[in-house]
Amino acid sequence: MVENDILDTVAFRNWRPDLANAEFVLEDGLYHCGHAVEKMSKSLYNVVNPDQIIEEYGADTLRLYEMFLGPLEQSKPWDTNGIEGVFRFIRKVWRLYHDANGFRVSDEIPTEQELRVLHRTIKKVQDDIERFSFNTAVSNFMICMNELADLKCNNRAILTDLAIIISPYAPHLAEELWEKLGHTDSIAKASFPEYKEEFLVENTFEYPISFNGKMRFKITLPVGLIPSEIEQAVLQANESEKWLQGNPPKKVIVVPGKIVNVVI
Repeated sequence: MVENDILDTVAFRNWRPDLANAEFVLEDGLYHCGHAVEKMSKSLYNVVNPDQIIEEYGADTLRLYEMFLGPLEQSKPWDTNGIEGVFRFIRKVWRLYHDANGFRVSDEIPTEQELRVLHRTIKKVQDDIERFSFNTAVSNFMICMNELADLKCNNRAILTDLAIIISPYAPHLAEELWEKLGHTDSIAKASFPEYKEEFLVENTFEYPISFNGKMRFKITLPVGLIPSEIEQAVLQANESEKWLQGNPPKKVIVVPGKIVNVVI
């Protein structure tokens, strides 16, 4: 009866016949409800039937949303509007394994970027599970999903491990993806992927290149270059010609691992 803090007064009167003649103080024709963070209780009329949420969004969405709300030991506000975001995340996971023609994964060798995203997620989720910090794990899943989507990743090795680590949070989704990946046993019997630190070692860094304090382009260079080598690589980049116009710079400020600023 309440959506975005607006009460459906007709539904309320029908629900409470004893208050059918109640008068409401309206603002612009609407009754705005106040709210407070309270535990669900029948006496407060704030109990949400999980069957209704599951019917509309599925059990995995409800499960993820409850963990995403915050630390388990704290009281948290229940706002069904937030469920939409989690539901979109579930659909994004599904789309990672599918294209317009249906289920599709490739057997190519994973790229360094894909492995870095996966193993960073494995480490974070494993640490969060041990600390019962499920809300931060869900947040990290969302970050991981955005990064893999940007990389257009559909690699079988990456997506297989991803299904395993997300299975404690969205078991129904993970089980179906696991079957589509060709497995006959339940995903619950699969071993949790092993985190390998070697995949998190950064071999390159993307430098933002500024001219007179304004960022103009980015360039990826190996980690470990000395400032003079970074400066040389920047000045020789094709993008720099547009701003230098054949003239030498007055000064080049290099902060290794952060930024390069060319003064012209």
